[in-house]
Amino acid sequence: MELGSTIGAVRSQRVLIGDEVCPAVVIIKDGRICQILPDRDFSGDAAEVLDVGDSVVMAGVVDCHVHVNEPGRTSWEGFWTATRAAAAGGVTTIVDMPLNSIPPTTTLSNFHEKLREATGQCFVDTAFWGGVIPGNQLELQPMIQAGVAGFKCFLIHSGVDEFPHVTDSDLHSAMKQLQGTGSVLLFHAEREVLQTTEENGDPCHYSTFLQSRPDIMEVEAIRTVTELCLQYQVRCHIVHLSSAEPLKLIQEARQAGAPLTVETTHHYLSLCAEDIPAGATQFKCCPPIRGSINQGQLWSALKDGHIDMVVSDHSPCTIDLKKLDSGDFTQAWGGISSLQFGLPLFWTSASKRGFQLSDVTRLLSQKTAQLCCLDKQKGSLTLGYDADLVIWDPEREFQVEEANVHHKNKITPYLGITLQGVVHATIIRGRLVYRDGSFCPEPLGKHLLIPQRRNQAQL
Repeated sequence: MELGSTIGAVRSQRVLIGDEVCPAVVIIKDGRICQILPDRDFSGDAAEVLDVGDSVVMAGVVDCHVHVNEPGRTSWEGFWTATRAAAAGGVTTIVDMPLNSIPPTTTLSNFHEKLREATGQCFVDTAFWGGVIPGNQLELQPMIQAGVAGFKCFLIHSGVDEFPHVTDSDLHSAMKQLQGTGSVLLFHAEREVLQTTEENGDPCHYSTFLQSRPDIMEVEAIRTVTELCLQYQVRCHIVHLSSAEPLKLIQEARQAGAPLTVETTHHYLSLCAEDIPAGATQFKCCPPIRGSINQGQLWSALKDGHIDMVVSDHSPCTIDLKKLDSGDFTQAWGGISSLQFGLPLFWTSASKRGFQLSDVTRLLSQKTAQLCCLDKQKGSLTLGYDADLVIWDPEREFQVEEANVHHKNKITPYLGITLQGVVHATIIRGRLVYRDGSFCPEPLGKHLLIPQRRNQAQL
């Protein structure tokens, strides 16, 4: 079948339906899943069937934490390159963060500009987060009505001056605007704390950077989030949790009735502080990658349901901003590019820890779709849902090389490593957009504007 063509059915000996993997045929009509039949019961026209043998067919990944950076910083990344990379990784929906684009998505006008820039450039479906910054509280409800998925804020400097962090007063103002809307507020949960140790280590040693962002910064920020969440009963979400220390606070708040969710990322689950070489600034991100004991605790929390989902937090930049020449962690841009490799990154580690394919769909597709109210349309291989599928081989290995990286800038801490899980094809609403290294010649992705939903129940 040609790239871009409409597929009538996908047949495989390994289709993930609920928690079971079995031979089946997924029948597609008008871009949606209209029937799922046991393979033995299918007698349709073979001409319109994509038979993928024993490759796994699953719901496509929904990555709800992606920095595309367009408009304004398109040298870092743009919708064309980001969404092609997503398609190559089996990601069928992304949700764009309100920074690091210029302007940021913090007003209705800026949101409209973002939509114009993204039009005709997306190879996968794309939704959009808005942002909360000091003084923009009256923009929030108009942005909700225009279709943003929710809002993000920072409790510490964001790294870019045009997206300032909020004070407690700003948060109370925003919470009052969001009450009753069903929208969600996402927190970069780090707060400045008084440092008791001198910061005079070698800036080329990763340990120097790690000591400058201790766990207590996340703990104190999450303490603030849980109090606000309980007080206002507005849905709150903690992005990119790196430290296991605040997990107890999160559990206690949930038990007390806080509508609170939390994500972690592929880099916190795959990379360890002990293994980061001196000067290897491609590993820098905020919050930082922590030690192996902490990583094991994150995996345990994920298995026990205390962490809800896993995302990429794809945060690219140009190579010069990583300061590879000096190897200075204190001066390098903090962010890791991984949008294309989230599925194999997760599976490489998760499969060794007893996770099943059904866990992959739950943590990378269903829960992420639920966060941004796309869970009646995306993230599940279910009748009536969009026919967004990833076709992949969980047993096959490949090496990450610059030649197979589709992000605009090829710098990533994963270069040279071997991952388990090769994506063969990606289908968006019944159209074949990626297959074995080749892309559909035209972008077929749509903008996903989230209908306003009031008094949304807790996730």
